[in-house]
Amino acid sequence: MSTPSDQITPPSEPVASSNDRNLAMLTHLSGFVLSVIVPLIVWLLHKDRPDKAYLTTEAKEALNFQITVLLAWVISWVLLIILIGGLLMTVVWLANLVFCIVAAVKVSSDGHYRYPFALRLVN
Repeated sequence: MSTPSDQITPPSEPVASSNDRNLAMLTHLSGFVLSVIVPLIVWLLHKDRPDKAYLTTEAKEALNFQITVLLAWVISWVLLIILIGGLLMTVVWLANLVFCIVAAVKVSSDGHYRYPFALRLVN
């Protein structure tokens, strides 16, 4: 029989400062207007700093989602030839808006957000 002291407890996540949380929120929101630019800059500036692990994680998540949106835009432009691209562009634009707002609210309130569909290209 094991005692509670014998059980291995997972390491606790570092607590994000309010500045990191606000910057993560702005990183998610900026994706709607500036696409990959702000998430890429935030990730590149903080990726080597262990004290900014929370911010790096959120910037990578936003960057991966914005890369996915960018690829969807390219596909939409190609499909514009057969007229379905216009509808697809509207859907991509609306999904980007909704998911960026949901991510910003989630990050500002309780921490982490993982987009439901995104290519995980940046690790």
